[in-house]
Amino acid sequence: MRMTTDALVLRVTDTGESDRLVTLLTAEYGVIRAFANRAKKINSKMHGATQSLCYGEFSVYRSRDSYIIDDATVKEVFFGLREDIERLSLAQYFCALSAELVPEMEPARDILRVILNSLHLLETKRRSCNFLKAVTELKLLSFSGFMPDLICCPHCGEEPSGEIYFNIAEGCICCRNSGKGGIKINPTVLTAMRHICANPIERIYSFSLPADDEKLLMQVCEKFLLSQTKRTFKALDFYKSLI
Repeated sequence: MRMTTDALVLRVTDTGESDRLVTLLTAEYGVIRAFANRAKKINSKMHGATQSLCYGEFSVYRSRDSYIIDDATVKEVFFGLREDIERLSLAQYFCALSAELVPEMEPARDILRVILNSLHLLETKRRSCNFLKAVTELKLLSFSGFMPDLICCPHCGEEPSGEIYFNIAEGCICCRNSGKGGIKINPTVLTAMRHICANPIERIYSFSLPADDEKLLMQVCEKFLLSQTKRTFKALDFYKSLI
């Protein structure tokens, strides 16, 4: 079985003296872990293409018990991210999140598009880290079966008209009477969350928030993600140690 697909390198692990084990986020086949023989060698045609955060076209075939990369063409390397440790660490967190959420051998074109768009905006510094972190987390959760219920309070059946709470564990908005244990949010943050979940990828970045609301949105999305995935991310911990 041979596959040719666009992919982003999420993680690279050196194996032996000259080989690499590469984790790819592919458009057609989800996350694939494949060996790239002799890729560590400077003169290898796959040396540059199998570095972390490289995006390109990869040819992969299935051997008896593993995937092997036998060709790769570089399209983008996001070199500018390597000049900013905070943005680079956030990019690495996005990669770790993708590796966790995306299954093997299932199409992941939309998730790949979100990650690539977020990496581009990170590299060009067109949006803040808080903004991109929140948008990326919430959209990836929505694509992965964890979309929150942001329509109305499930307990009273009405849209909250006064104080609004977001229940992290249940993934829903609640009114004041049933919002115990939730995070208090405001209409601006609720509108932003609805925008991210409901809109196509090309529109999810097309809004702005005051700095305080942006920070609240980031906190809510992070708590929701950690609650739903039920795990921690070393890349996230490292990113937070820098800010």
